[in-house]
Amino acid sequence: MPTPADELRLLETQLRYHDDRYYRQASPEITDGQYDELRDRYLALCGQLAIPADERYGRKPGDDRIAAADGDGFVQVRHRVPMLSLEKVAFDEDSTADAKLLAWYQGEPPSRKSLAERAGLAAGAAVALTVEPKIDGISVSLTYIAGELRQAVTRGDGETGDDITAQVLACAAVPARLGKDPGGSFEVRGEIYLPRPAFDRLNALNDAAGKPRLVNPRNGCAGLMKRKNPSELSDVGIAAFMYLAPWSEGVAMPDSQWELLAWLRSLGLPTHPLVTRVADGAAAVAACQAIGAARVGLDHDLDGCVIKVDDRRLYAAMGMTSHSPRWAVAYKFPPERKATRLLGVTVQVGKSGKLTPVAELEPVFVAGTTVSRASLHNFPELERKDVRVGDTVLVEKAGEIIPQVVAVVADRRPADATPVLRPTQCPDCAASVRTEAIFLYCPNPACPAQIRERLCHFGSRGAMDITGLGDAVVDQLVERGLARSPADLFRLNAVQLAGLDRKGEKSAAKLVAAISAAKDRGLARVLAGLALNQVGETLAESLAQHFGSIDPLLALVDRHAAGDQAAIDELCRVENVGATTAASLLTELANPAVRQVLTDLAGLGVKLSHTAKAVAAVAGVAGKTFVLTGTLPTLSREQAEGLITAAGGKTSGSVSKKTDYVVAGTDAGSKLAKAQTLGVTILDEAGLKALLG
Repeated sequence: MPTPADELRLLETQLRYHDDRYYRQASPEITDGQYDELRDRYLALCGQLAIPADERYGRKPGDDRIAAADGDGFVQVRHRVPMLSLEKVAFDEDSTADAKLLAWYQGEPPSRKSLAERAGLAAGAAVALTVEPKIDGISVSLTYIAGELRQAVTRGDGETGDDITAQVLACAAVPARLGKDPGGSFEVRGEIYLPRPAFDRLNALNDAAGKPRLVNPRNGCAGLMKRKNPSELSDVGIAAFMYLAPWSEGVAMPDSQWELLAWLRSLGLPTHPLVTRVADGAAAVAACQAIGAARVGLDHDLDGCVIKVDDRRLYAAMGMTSHSPRWAVAYKFPPERKATRLLGVTVQVGKSGKLTPVAELEPVFVAGTTVSRASLHNFPELERKDVRVGDTVLVEKAGEIIPQVVAVVADRRPADATPVLRPTQCPDCAASVRTEAIFLYCPNPACPAQIRERLCHFGSRGAMDITGLGDAVVDQLVERGLARSPADLFRLNAVQLAGLDRKGEKSAAKLVAAISAAKDRGLARVLAGLALNQVGETLAESLAQHFGSIDPLLALVDRHAAGDQAAIDELCRVENVGATTAASLLTELANPAVRQVLTDLAGLGVKLSHTAKAVAAVAGVAGKTFVLTGTLPTLSREQAEGLITAAGGKTSGSVSKKTDYVVAGTDAGSKLAKAQTLGVTILDEAGLKALLG
């Protein structure tokens, strides 16, 4: 059994890993609630072990848990007033969020005074509150001077964030100039988010283009706001709600939070329509429940409510802790959790060799689907929760998508429940496993499980898109020793394939033809298929467009391997590449095994140069810049852009003096108005088609 000190070190490692996934990669593996459970347990152990505040994770000198990860390619800005997190009241095995919210308001004598007492009022005084929906998006700080948006900054680590002014201006989620100038300057904070219709539209476009789907609206929004080319954000559909004004100079602001929100709306800043003002804690609980019931009809995700003291004049006296203000609290909606029995734990081996424990469950209906398998994340977390085969466990869906085991129902543990032991050997090849941070890995690159996963990935739709190369075929190829690397696929012949189960001569010939056709997919698809760390389809396309062929990219890799650190800066010029990604990519492409695969692919006739779309220049279109806005009658935006680029034209996301044409459909917005102001030629769909001939 690990000691409290051992558990503390393990929790710090887990928090560091999940912070990296959330803040730098914008791809969290656990829910906010599960992260909060880890964080709360870590802080409880810190208190138990009397760890000084400045020696705790996130507070130690030089600790870069978020800031270093958050700034790839962006200017860092220090917040004038720190963007603190909020104290949370959430469901757990001991209490409900409702009960905890009441305790926050009424106090818990003798350890905690009532909210009224903490505000310097009489013990029984009623304290009016605002109850505001908590948007699951990206926190942002906006500074307006003389009515003009001058700076937009992400939350970052609370002290320092990224300057995303250009991105916020391009997405037009908030006004670049207020509807009226309040005079002076002030900061307003809020949440930028991706509405579900916009999220669905982007995924439909990604599907059509063979690009990876966005995992959820929050991750999608985070990735979009990190784009280095802001013009790509103009018609994405990003929106925002504002909720706080921490400081002002030369601006008279209301004393009430409720009235402040009305004042923000009067300036043209968006606020949430479900915000309400209530008289006391009991009414706040009822308001949270009402908002929770109403969220199913919204076009955006909520993960709770924020309850604030309405009288802003009390904020200074109430003050704040090192982490959160004392005049506000976050109420978390309880996730749908279902109890079921853990029948067993299997171990999956990924394409990188990572060993992941997977729960095999008695089927249970959760959030709209029947779940029989669920993630257990990693072995340290499985051990910390003391999950045993035979236990009754609670299952929820992360982001209402990925099933996960979140807790054990300890009082329902049977006498014969069996502990789950860490594997010491890979379940597929029996190689001794190694530990890296919180994960176990099979170090054997020749492991059949890794080979299978890498080959399946290489042939997948987002990579080389080899029709007919499914899991069952890959399993047989590996079992029979016919394929061990991506290059081996291009050495297969119809006779070998016809010998596989359920493969006749005709289907074998089709697969050979599909493999042969994949040779011309181009560099982007090859890079996406090699399973390089952090290189997905989008980054692979950016690399292929930038370098044109594999040789200039590998020359940069060789420079870095020889000690030329300027190679990292050069690679950072590529769209979607930051310093961390650049260093990782240069290291991976220097791996002899990866270089051998690339050499073999080239020798087999696989195209390692960028495949540009064919262009048939059309007079009047070639060399011209087009901006699309609104909804066209018959053409999707992607189709219209494809026709323009195929005719030699260029598309842009913003209107300027350099714009030649604006193609406007229904619901055209500010772009159309700007085009009219600048005298840019405006076309409808019929006019575009006529120009294209």
